[in-house]
Amino acid sequence: MTQVLTPSTPAAVPAARVDRRPGRQRRRADRLLALFAAPALLCYAFFLLGPLVAVFYISFLRWPGMLAPSSWIGLDNYRRMIDDPVFWTACRVTAIQLVATVPALVVLSFMLGYYVAQNPPGVRALRVLLFIPGLLSLAAQTTVFFAVLSPNGLINSTLQSLGLDSWVRAWLADPATALPALILVTLWGGVGYTSILFSANLSSIEEAVYEAAELDGAGRWRTMWRIAFPMSYSYVGVVTMLQLLWNLFGSAAIVLLLTKGGPGNSTTTLSYLVYQKAFLQYNVGYSQAIGVVLFVVGMLGILIIRRIFRPRF
Repeated sequence: MTQVLTPSTPAAVPAARVDRRPGRQRRRADRLLALFAAPALLCYAFFLLGPLVAVFYISFLRWPGMLAPSSWIGLDNYRRMIDDPVFWTACRVTAIQLVATVPALVVLSFMLGYYVAQNPPGVRALRVLLFIPGLLSLAAQTTVFFAVLSPNGLINSTLQSLGLDSWVRAWLADPATALPALILVTLWGGVGYTSILFSANLSSIEEAVYEAAELDGAGRWRTMWRIAFPMSYSYVGVVTMLQLLWNLFGSAAIVLLLTKGGPGNSTTTLSYLVYQKAFLQYNVGYSQAIGVVLFVVGMLGILIIRRIFRPRF
């Protein structure tokens, strides 16, 4: 029987050609994608995975300095770490710093970001003021706070002028106030910048959502926590992870510039202890054993935060 082709009837195409061509094109696209991604993957492996593997390897060495010969000692650095009271003090200080800093920073930043996202009067000037701490180097920030918190600094001078001499103290040299002072510096430097990030995310929420909440009688406070916060839940989780990692690994710089771990070891964090053991006491292997602990704590923290902020719907 002869098949008659009409304008609406597609020409017969061999099934083998129809099935083979998309697969061939897909494989070619995958090869091109792998080719273009190869330089980035090599850089990632060399500059990120390589140092990470090196940290684990060095932690099994006795290495008394960068230019000194090293020797394999196995788990001795970890045994020494477990018996080191300074290490446990650093763990306690790090835990206090993270618990006091990360939740406060995220909550304050979210509230400020929500306020900025509502476009209040003077919002442009407010954005600039909030972003200024992010433009200052860490050295400049700590210099300002060193002048404010020094024995003859702004806080003590103000207290003396108000007749509150009993409140005057060396804020950075007192074990009771040194760590809270560092936490204050961290909050001052991070809240404004993070609030700008939150405001950018919250600005993507359509105005109709807020109008519907207002029609239902929800006030600003309830709208912020019952509507805006759940809609930004995953983004809050990302910011929380970033702040955890920054405070866990980056606290060494603030401690070094303001207190150098003192008085005593009341402000010695784990990240500062890594610096201290490697560059001041020339015990590189032991410092990297502490670095392994930092890595494990960071990974556990990320997993916990991801579980807390996983999508609920």
